[in-house]
Amino acid sequence: MTMMQVVAAALVDGDGRVLVQQRPPGRAMAGLWEFPGGKIEDGETPEAALIRELREELAIDVTAACLAPACFASAPLGDRHLLLLLFVCRKWTGVPIAMEATALRWVRVPALHGLPMPPADKPLIGLLEALL
Repeated sequence: MTMMQVVAAALVDGDGRVLVQQRPPGRAMAGLWEFPGGKIEDGETPEAALIRELREELAIDVTAACLAPACFASAPLGDRHLLLLLFVCRKWTGVPIAMEATALRWVRVPALHGLPMPPADKPLIGLLEALL
């Protein structure tokens, strides 16, 4: 079984809300809400991958010092296995823009339970509630 390593960020604003993005049409799990991030490329650290993904997906700049490891999820994904590493980030440069996603939404963590999200993201909500 192939392991797919993915990083994501819980970007937390000054009001304690978290940013989620909606997966675009034509992609797997289209229409679902997720934490921004993506696959770790060969030779990349999780932090470097997340910095790159946040620049590509949201046009924001983040430094590794502002990424705090928070929790992870492990889930089967077809013929692969997904390992999702979630970081909390409270400081970045720029204003998040949906470069690839259909939409962005700032939500309070408990409200995440009401959003349709990928199966791997769901268990992270309770962990985030405990951390934030």
